[in-house]
Amino acid sequence: MTKVHIGAIHHASLIVADTRRALTFYRDVLDLPVDPRRPDLPFPGAWLQLGEQQIHLLELPNPDPTENRPSHGGRDRHVAVTVESVAVLADKLDATGIAYTRSRSGRAALFCRDPDGNALEFIETGSPVSQ
Repeated sequence: MTKVHIGAIHHASLIVADTRRALTFYRDVLDLPVDPRRPDLPFPGAWLQLGEQQIHLLELPNPDPTENRPSHGGRDRHVAVTVESVAVLADKLDATGIAYTRSRSGRAALFCRDPDGNALEFIETGSPVSQ
């Protein structure tokens, strides 16, 4: 039998209640560029570029509860991405009033949630887990 060769993650999709509100976080706080090539789909959303990968924001009814989620995103479903400097990101999150927690492993990483409760992990480039 021929072996399947999976290359990489192309994108992660996140459900959001309001695309404009989500873009304020992803585009304006995290500085992710919007990919204008998103096709005309039957629901609002946006594609955001992260190097060769993307995050797709899907404005759809969310079947997941947003309350009673773990306070630390590392104990919840999350998308992990690399960042050049956790300190720079922490400063920007502090300036915009977005709560976050540091990685409990002691590595250079932090977790936060977007306005819809989706958990994100940011691992500093060069951290043992990001290599």
